[in-house]
Amino acid sequence: EKEEWDELYPAFAKAAREEGFPEVAAAYMKIIEVEKRHETRYNKLAENVANSRVFEREQPVQWICMKCGYVYTGKTPPKVCPACLNPQSYFELFVENY
Repeated sequence: EKEEWDELYPAFAKAAREEGFPEVAAAYMKIIEVEKRHETRYNKLAENVANSRVFEREQPVQWICMKCGYVYTGKTPPKVCPACLNPQSYFELFVENY
């Protein structure tokens, strides 16, 4: 991710500006912002994996089974979904984004 926003897309934006395409250059600059967010997200997820915190939180949170939609509240999701019997790996943090 870092290489994309730090080297690749800035070079594309520069080339677009030099070739007379300011709109294309502006689009690449916006893509750089997106790639920076991707890197931040990736680093946080990698840290969770390194610290064995993918399925563990300090405070109770809601976890949702991606297979059946069962929602569980706790610091860790169940080892097996009590509704559909899929393993813990089917759980993710439940976020209402509607």
